[in-house]
Amino acid sequence: MTDMALVETRLPFPLARRGKVRDVYDLGDAYLFVATDRISAFDHVLSPGIPGKGIILTQLSNFWFEYFEDDVASHIIGTDFDRFPDYITEFEELRGRTVVVRKCQVIPFECVARGYLAGSGWKEYQDDGRVCGIPLEAGLQLGSRLSRPIFTPATKEDTGHDVNVSFETVAEHLGGEVANTLRRLTLSIYSAAAELAAKRGVIIADTKFEFGLLDGKVLWIDEALTPDSSRFWPAESHHPGSSPPSFDKQFVRDWLESTGWDKRSSPPVLPAEIVSRTREKYLEAYAALTGERLE
Repeated sequence: MTDMALVETRLPFPLARRGKVRDVYDLGDAYLFVATDRISAFDHVLSPGIPGKGIILTQLSNFWFEYFEDDVASHIIGTDFDRFPDYITEFEELRGRTVVVRKCQVIPFECVARGYLAGSGWKEYQDDGRVCGIPLEAGLQLGSRLSRPIFTPATKEDTGHDVNVSFETVAEHLGGEVANTLRRLTLSIYSAAAELAAKRGVIIADTKFEFGLLDGKVLWIDEALTPDSSRFWPAESHHPGSSPPSFDKQFVRDWLESTGWDKRSSPPVLPAEIVSRTREKYLEAYAALTGERLE
């Protein structure tokens, strides 16, 4: 991987969407997903980018999509850059960070699975002992393992924070059959991934999935169990009552919190040591979860 961050692409294809991390191009009958090295936190895209981050996210997602391919239908059409059409492979900067995917109707909810109490779930629990309307046992602490994983969906907001909602809200919008499918897939993928990760010394505290609809069928889309979409904790450092050091974007969030930034103005520039350590953490997550090092 290069030491230069790729923070924006400009390709000769129609740009369907430029998200916080991914540039999505319309290929006619499919989309080209390009994971850049942009990093966001608290609804802001930060500067500078993290060199190689998009490659790490793409390759880790590919690992998980392949791991579950016999059980969960996804939007993936192709991941092998060398087998893409020439009009894509002529852009060598896309190598490792690009996939071709099916077009589908994006379901407007983040599908979150929580196996441990952290983040917004911890804040909700402190208020009334519930998370997304689900009552939890009393006496839990920050970082406590839940008696069973829970499905805690959230709205997908174009601006501002996603908002946690109840399962019933999802069912009202999408119908009971689709809502039940989303909950089943979310919890089954999370549980199987968490089991594999545990064998490799990693706790997946929580993660968020996205799904879409194609010809009435639910497809798993976007990214899969990455440091951008999950909390990864080293099992050896986990102690309820505290949030352990992590292999994910929480490291950047914690640094931003330490600066006194008000989260409304332009965010501070990431120092070189934060950029370097973030890249190291993402690489550590990849190696721990896949059992391979990413060169």
